[in-house]
Amino acid sequence: MDLVYNLLVALHLLGMAAVVGGWIAVRSGRTVIAPIVWGARAQLVTGLALVGIASAIKDDDHTVNNTKIAVKLVIALVVLVAAEIGAARGRKGQDTGNLLDIAGGAAVANVLVAALW
Repeated sequence: MDLVYNLLVALHLLGMAAVVGGWIAVRSGRTVIAPIVWGARAQLVTGLALVGIASAIKDDDHTVNNTKIAVKLVIALVVLVAAEIGAARGRKGQDTGNLLDIAGGAAVANVLVAALW
């Protein structure tokens, strides 16, 4: 089970890197690119899987702070919705507005919640 958990952690971190790295890379272009969207999707799915596994394992290494998880889930949904809407508008040739910055900024906020809480 540790192997699965560690693989999910690695995929979760790669999703975060795709969102934050993609945001930094295209900030001047103002377009939401596919890696940002897929990274946001990966963050949500792997995060939920990690919480499920941690909840099922009853030891001190995998305790779950439900309040923290709820906050992270809301932020992850903000990232995902902003990325999806921004990508859809970009495909239609419409202005994405601040959706790129909302997705990237919320992803950074989620990292800070994970690291500092």
